Parts: sequence; structure tokens; C-alpha cells
Amino acid sequence: MFNEESSNWSAFVAGAFIGAGVALLLAPQSGSELRSSLRDYASRAKDELDEATEQGRAAWDTAVERGQEYVEGGKQALRNAGRAAREFVDETAQTAEKAAAEATSRRG
Repeated sequence: MFNEESSNWSAFVAGAFIGAGVALLLAPQSGSELRSSLRDYASRAKDELDEATEQGRAAWDTAVERGQEYVEGGKQALRNAGRAAREFVDETAQTAEKAAAEATSRRG
């Protein structure tokens, strides 16, 4: 999942790239050197964005997987609770029937 640490890291990387881009624009260079620098800068920025996207996708997949596990665990717990409740009701009904039968046989 996304956490504060990854958000801080993303902000740092974005700030670093923005700062590098401003530095490239303000540095005295020829047109071809500037274009080459900007191309390299854009390539690195794209690589960083691709990596951040992949990390985000992996975090999302992990979150979905965990969510599915929790839901399945909850369903299983409900099934077990329902089964236990049915058993309790059945046992209580049997006990009540036996008690009623014993009471009837004592009177009779």
C-alpha cells in the first residue's frame, strides 16, 4: 500500500527532477547541448515515472489480494459461527424434548 514514506520519496524525486530541469534551462549551453540535456532529462523522468507506476500497481495488487483474504476469512468465520449456532439450537431443542418427555413420564 501507499504509505507516507513512499509519498515522501516520490515528492523528493519529483522535486529533484524539477530542480534539474530549471538548472538545465538556466545554464548557458548551445541549442544542441540544451536539446540533448532535455532529452536525457525527459528519458530519466519517464523511467522514474514508469518505476513509480509499477510500484503503485504492485501496492494496489497487494492491497486487493489482502482484502480478498480478509473477506474470505470473514466468510469462513461467519460459516463457522452459523454452524455452531445451529448445533447449539439443535442440542438445546433435544435437551428440551428430553426434559419434556421425562416430565410427562413422571406425571403419568
